Amino acid sequence: MEFIYNIVSTMLKPIVTFGEIMLRLAPPGMERLLQSPQFVATFGGGEANVAVAVAQLGLPAAYVTVLPDANPIADAAIGELRRFGVDTSHIVRGKGRMGIYYLEAGANQRASKVVYDRANSAIALARPGDIDWDRVFDGAGWFHITGITPAISASAAELSLESMRRARQKGLTVSCDLNYRKNLWKYGKTAVEVMRELTRYVDIAIANEEDVQMALGIQSGVDVHSGELDRGAYQKLTAQVLDAYPEMKAIAITLRESKSASHNGWAACMNDRTSFLVSRHYEITHIVDRVGGGDSFAGGLIYGLLSLPTHQEALEFAVAASCLKHSFMGDFYRATVAEVNALLKGDGSGRVQR
Repeated sequence: MEFIYNIVSTMLKPIVTFGEIMLRLAPPGMERLLQSPQFVATFGGGEANVAVAVAQLGLPAAYVTVLPDANPIADAAIGELRRFGVDTSHIVRGKGRMGIYYLEAGANQRASKVVYDRANSAIALARPGDIDWDRVFDGAGWFHITGITPAISASAAELSLESMRRARQKGLTVSCDLNYRKNLWKYGKTAVEVMRELTRYVDIAIANEEDVQMALGIQSGVDVHSGELDRGAYQKLTAQVLDAYPEMKAIAITLRESKSASHNGWAACMNDRTSFLVSRHYEITHIVDRVGGGDSFAGGLIYGLLSLPTHQEALEFAVAASCLKHSFMGDFYRATVAEVNALLKGDGSGRVQR
């Protein structure tokens, strides 16, 4: 039987996300870094992106992080989250700096590039005990985190573990996007050492095939570079994860066929212990910005599991929502439920609506 959540009791409870929001600096258009002496400044970060997506889809969302005190850039980040309707009242201010990432958007056969500048950021310096999780989780129904935060520093990993343990103790549903980032795991522990422990507290896992192999050390024979859905191999991969984590209720795997920086195929599958579900496939041929696409999938899946009748419908909604994200510049998701539903009904022509 599917684990459909009680919509009446759960839907109005806030979805809490926790991680690092950064200043995003990107050259205008598709230029290379400093091709012109200017950057377009916005904000982004996996868990903040999910909070924005959830709020944009009409559910109550709260975002938790640690930001530098008396810092106008941090103030602006909070203001931007509030503009999307995200509750920022649990954000802690402390020592450290604002994390930054630089994005050079790829085009055609030229790949996108990300340069991180987040050492000694406020969240990297934060430790267990810095956030009052009892207060954060009071009245909440869902907690979302990613594998990015525990990769930032040893203390951030400890704080992540503390948050997940407390969320589970408080009875929240815990979702985690494994999000393996090889350029962040620099403080002495491997992703597998840390993420295997954290994943013990996960109800709903989200990943791509490489995340499962690199963050959990689970091999299945899936070619992470093929970009093709071998149904049997993915069913085996998801079953291996569920066998390794008996308390996990489901795992969703996103599949990106990267034909070029401008042209991706996009789909997903999910194993909920009862069925192996596969979504429809989308061809995204003129990508505006793919950063945040996975986070929009996570936000769409949370929305779908809380508000749609079946897991197949939840998966389809998440894939369609993340498909639309590729048409928006910036990390943040900006489509409505009505727009996602229109795409699900086959309206993907892009015709002008008058």
